[in-house]
Amino acid sequence: MTAAESPAGLAPVSPPGKSREPRVWKFIGTSLWGLALFGAMFAGQVTVVAYFLLGSGEPMDTSSMITLLSNGRIISLSVIMGLPAILIVLWIATRLSRTSFADYLALRWPSWKMLVAGIAALVLLMVAWEIISRVAGRESSPGFMMDVLKTARADGALWLLVFAFCVAAPVTEEFFARAFLYRGWSESFLRPAGAILLSSAVWTMMHLQYNWFFLAQVFSIGLLLGYLRYLSGSTWLVVVLHGLNNLAATVQTIWLANNS
Repeated sequence: MTAAESPAGLAPVSPPGKSREPRVWKFIGTSLWGLALFGAMFAGQVTVVAYFLLGSGEPMDTSSMITLLSNGRIISLSVIMGLPAILIVLWIATRLSRTSFADYLALRWPSWKMLVAGIAALVLLMVAWEIISRVAGRESSPGFMMDVLKTARADGALWLLVFAFCVAAPVTEEFFARAFLYRGWSESFLRPAGAILLSSAVWTMMHLQYNWFFLAQVFSIGLLLGYLRYLSGSTWLVVVLHGLNNLAATVQTIWLANNS
């Protein structure tokens, strides 16, 4: 029996010194892992809400859930808890692909030129949406964010809100959408253009707490971040830009709350 052969019923044995080739999850594999990732993130976030709901002694009804989901401290902790949950599943998915975690998710730093170009593009897009919102007579900040901010400030948890929205959320969402989903889908029949569109649509559906106007804004940001992910080959670039965008939105909401 040669080194490459094995008894019947057993998997073939790789020749000495030869390891299995790394692979990328394609459309179906990426989609299924995507469901697992979303489920893990959702479970991590819901665990926090359930903990506070059970601890409050309030009945588990719609009214209690709405109250909890508008509390800035609880929302912040919920967002933060989604990060370790999704990282665990990402580690398993990349481990099974036989590709390093950093390589699979394109965790490399972009050039300063690309970072500056990305910031400039994001600023232009935000200015365009600000003009559209003023012309359409729309609010510049969602009412949902205003309520969350006020309760976080009342609980002394404003710093926690800033960390959750400007650090934890960008890492969680970009690792999920622009790192994992884009990587697999872009190497399937969708190609990069289709992967950008579909990952942006998935990312938009993660923000259904907003109305259609802000969802359109979220989708456009997703398209820009997806394109920049394609151009740069860097997930850290879109994490940084996502964080800066959320920071700007948080500062704007704080300013509007102080002047309302």
